[in-house]
Amino acid sequence: MAPQVPEKQWAQVIEKTGGPVEYKEIPVQKPGPDEILVNIKYSGVCHTDLHAVNGDWPLPTKLPLVGGHEGAGEVVAMGELVNDWQIGDYAGVKWINGSCLSCDFCQQSDEPLCSKALLSGYTVDGSFQQYCIAKAAHAARIPKECDLAGIAPVLCAGITVYKGLKESGAKPGQTVAIVGAGGGLGSLAQQYARAMGLRTIAIDSGDDKKKMCMEQLGSYAFVDFATSKNVVKEVQEATPDGLGPHAVILVAVNEKPFQQAAEYVRPRGTVVCIGLPAGAYLKAPVFESVIKMVTIKGSYVGNRKDSAEAIEFYRRGVIKAPYKVVGLSKLQEVYDLMHKGQIAGRYVVDTSN
Repeated sequence: MAPQVPEKQWAQVIEKTGGPVEYKEIPVQKPGPDEILVNIKYSGVCHTDLHAVNGDWPLPTKLPLVGGHEGAGEVVAMGELVNDWQIGDYAGVKWINGSCLSCDFCQQSDEPLCSKALLSGYTVDGSFQQYCIAKAAHAARIPKECDLAGIAPVLCAGITVYKGLKESGAKPGQTVAIVGAGGGLGSLAQQYARAMGLRTIAIDSGDDKKKMCMEQLGSYAFVDFATSKNVVKEVQEATPDGLGPHAVILVAVNEKPFQQAAEYVRPRGTVVCIGLPAGAYLKAPVFESVIKMVTIKGSYVGNRKDSAEAIEFYRRGVIKAPYKVVGLSKLQEVYDLMHKGQIAGRYVVDTSN
């Protein structure tokens, strides 16, 4: 028997670019023919959500907007064309809410590059509400044994860094530097790297983040960019042969680290850019980049297969995102902490309060 779906729900809504977010009641939407309605229990809070509030990116958001794209919950309704989901299944609402499934990119499993992709919490309403719509073909399938609060950050942060590590080409036993290691993406990147047989150097600032990275997340070295006299030298010296890491995963939220990474990555190394600091530019010395045969590339979010693989790591218990749970009504306070750079790990909001 299908659960009773209410007419109204609580949500965090942005009425204008720049915010603030407003906690209020809005109508519950009905799913279209190819959509499911997910009763969101928990949603991770991502730096992208703050970018959406502030209008930091050259891509306009819908307004008014319900943000959020790391929503974990239960299927409570579905459209008439949906036949591969059951009421009560656990489902995740990811950044890619839907795509055309027919363009060149979709046909080669690059659906994040689809020009018609729907973006949760950006071009369509996302998971900072109690009931959220998602395209059935793109919603993440969450095994029933998974904790919904714990898996929420995996739905964007986890999938994104897992994809970046795959794109880096780093092999088991090699070294990867994670820049922005103490944040939501960085904390997961260290764990995925370890699960993939990689050794990690954490780059961030502060004693709390150092303790977390070294003691909980498995990094063997920590470079504090705020106190270091020479970040490039310290990162290279942290590798066994002094030549630098085989890959650098950039999940930082400011520009400077993007302009240093090509200097300390080892010859034939790969710099993977994932973080999206507002208005930032990449910079690399041409001579060294050519002589060292350095690869610099961007990595966006994972496709549906990447998502399933990232979730499977979590199901097996090898990924545990450090997170704190607060009520959905406290979202603005989380944004304030994020703006000040005072978050270690990830915040998850509970939609029941």
